[in-house]
Amino acid sequence: MKIASFDAGDGPETGVVIGDRIHSTGIAGSMIDLIEQWAQIKEAVAANSLRDPGLALDEIRLLAPVERPGKIFAIGLNYADHIAESAMGTPEQQVWFTKAVTSINGPYAPVLIATGAPKVDYEVELVAIIGKRGKYISRQDAPAHVFGYCVGNDVTERAWQHATSQWSLGKSFDTHGPIGPWITTADEVGDPHTLDLRCVVNGEVRQSSNTRNLVFNLWEQIEHLSHAMTLEAGDLIFSGTPGGVGAAMKPPRFLKQGDVVRCEIERLGAIEAVLKDEDQR
Repeated sequence: MKIASFDAGDGPETGVVIGDRIHSTGIAGSMIDLIEQWAQIKEAVAANSLRDPGLALDEIRLLAPVERPGKIFAIGLNYADHIAESAMGTPEQQVWFTKAVTSINGPYAPVLIATGAPKVDYEVELVAIIGKRGKYISRQDAPAHVFGYCVGNDVTERAWQHATSQWSLGKSFDTHGPIGPWITTADEVGDPHTLDLRCVVNGEVRQSSNTRNLVFNLWEQIEHLSHAMTLEAGDLIFSGTPGGVGAAMKPPRFLKQGDVVRCEIERLGAIEAVLKDEDQR
């Protein structure tokens, strides 16, 4: 199933995407509420979506599938080609940073270039959405804790990222965490380590890889993170980006106003953003 958050004019609600239409889930509350209850309500959601006539996708506004996740974690240096272009060695331990909740952005909303922070870069990533609360989750049990997957762009302000050894500020600017266009449930995706992904800037393919090339796969990531903290329904895990980022080009090619960035992942869809200067939003 493809589960989306959307606004048809009366505020946020959740829906099931079938073809080019979205159908109400019939369930009150946020996406996190739906995820928490999923085992009990998924049959009702499927039935409700078949009864509801639905709306065309071009009649509504798709929102970030999870607008206020409890936690957002992202792993760095997790594709060999990105490690090489960053002139760094393959990490022996997983390298994690956080993104602020306020960085979350809709799948087609503009991405803002903040005043005095012009070194904005793209990073297409597979995002896993936690569905089942857990601590000390083994890699064997990790798949059972994932609700589904979506496309993410770990937009990064490189000057701020590299100003210190801690990356979180450079990763957390407002609008710098677009996700979507919806969540494809884990049962529909199957193995998440077989998906082609790419990032296209102004029609030019900049990144192209497959999730089989992750250094630390998703199950290892969940095992590692859950030893430090309890993972909860709606938490987001950005699983890493492949080579081809603008900062590694010679000379570097950062994003500017008017650029269009499209991030695509096989079977999950695509998100797209126009870059805008913050003072002209």
